[in-house]
Amino acid sequence: MIKSLQLRINLHQEGKPDGLLNKAAHDLGMEASEITGIKILRKSIDARKRNIMFNYKVDVYINEPVPETSAYTFDYKDVSNAKPIHIIGFGPAGMWAALRCIELGFKPIVLERGRNVRDRRRDLKAINQDHHVNEDSNYCFGEGGAGTYSDGKLYTRSLKRGDVRRIFENLVYHGATEQILIDAHPHIGTNKLPKVVQNIRENIIKYGGEVHFETRVTDFTLKENKITAIQLQNGNELAVEKVILATGHSARDIFYLLNDKKVALKAKSFAMGVRVEHPQEIIDGIQYHCKGEQRDDLLPAAAYSLVQQVNDRGVYSFCMCPGGFIVPAATANGEVVVNGMSPSKRNNKFANSGIVTEINADKDLYKYEHFGALKALEYQKDLERLAFTAGGRNQTAPAQRLTDFVEGKLSTTLNETSYQPGLKSSPMHSLLPKLIGGSLRKGFKAFGEKMKGYYTEEANIIGVESRTSSPVNIPRTDTLEHPQISNLYPCGEGGGYAGGIVSAAMDGERCAEAACS
Repeated sequence: MIKSLQLRINLHQEGKPDGLLNKAAHDLGMEASEITGIKILRKSIDARKRNIMFNYKVDVYINEPVPETSAYTFDYKDVSNAKPIHIIGFGPAGMWAALRCIELGFKPIVLERGRNVRDRRRDLKAINQDHHVNEDSNYCFGEGGAGTYSDGKLYTRSLKRGDVRRIFENLVYHGATEQILIDAHPHIGTNKLPKVVQNIRENIIKYGGEVHFETRVTDFTLKENKITAIQLQNGNELAVEKVILATGHSARDIFYLLNDKKVALKAKSFAMGVRVEHPQEIIDGIQYHCKGEQRDDLLPAAAYSLVQQVNDRGVYSFCMCPGGFIVPAATANGEVVVNGMSPSKRNNKFANSGIVTEINADKDLYKYEHFGALKALEYQKDLERLAFTAGGRNQTAPAQRLTDFVEGKLSTTLNETSYQPGLKSSPMHSLLPKLIGGSLRKGFKAFGEKMKGYYTEEANIIGVESRTSSPVNIPRTDTLEHPQISNLYPCGEGGGYAGGIVSAAMDGERCAEAACS
């Protein structure tokens, strides 16, 4: 017999090894010894009141064993001699497109501009320590895409786009912790995700697929509204039949290439702002009602989610990283871009989050209209160049104390930071366009009312957070093909169809199914 239950237990019960078992037995009116086992389906924390509660959704097994195997299976087969599908980009969309191709009996040939996860680390070190950006291998480009070294958050609202559980189960199949199947806000961690990504690549190769690194696509040949060949930076040319384009939100050269070839594109609304960094203990104190006290060991580093309407424009937190650090996410020299990530234990002493505001491509960018479909991209680039100049013309980032930013005065000193290249005090309140700066200043004041203690001089704001999503949409039809190029399948974040690891992975699977049909 199986009984499904919703359970709520407090910190005292959570700290006991048999706390969940005893609570389930109590709610069922039976002895704990009568329960064969418990399978946790979902776990979350309710910290709205001082009596913090853990919410569980569980299946209780009575007189029958708990199943040890997953209901999901992945039927990978040898595709060494199968019909090829070319996939450009090896981020989440490209990886799951490749895996799905193998399941469907097609051979994926992946072309990735960056390096593999191991070699990529040297390029990340060069950004952090030497302020040098390898334009093909960085925090955005390389094996696993932007997600590999940007935290591994798996929370998604894209529940109607595909089977979210299937993506999670596939991650576990490739080495991720089973905890991601349970947590309300699942997270792998930037220290553990690279191994999962490597396992995926090795599995693709094991079953006959190909993955080529340091293989940037520079051009393609169009004939009769189809791509017939693609050219690589090493001078080679590949004949192709179907192409899944999964190059990510920062592959500007691809947007320029498509635009130059008169391939239909659309400017896309997106969001920009700054990254705010607090000591983690401040966020813990606010969220767990333990101001001045150390949080209980059973509680994870506290997160937050904030949103405020300012003059009919949304201002909100984005990619919040408890116990995390801020990293340089530029993809070219001459620009400064910041992003955040957390290790699996989320045990760093800082909490950071993007705080961004909406940029409406149709209404806000009238000065950029002459750029056509690339107007939002050019606006994005201008702010990143501005940050580069304000930071000292290297990867040092412009920064300001949060209270000084809101009050409109230069910070004489800055707080300690997790951002390795360093910070330079800059008048962000006057450097950012009024559209962004004015909205953020009002937003931060509102956030301070919602979270008492959030608005503090102990926090820094660091600029700019500009790569929240693609500023360009590559259109596609109901069959997921480009309306103009019948064998091109725009995919994932780069096409404007995803907003994170899980949604990109689901879109990769959908595009693979379309290309293989």
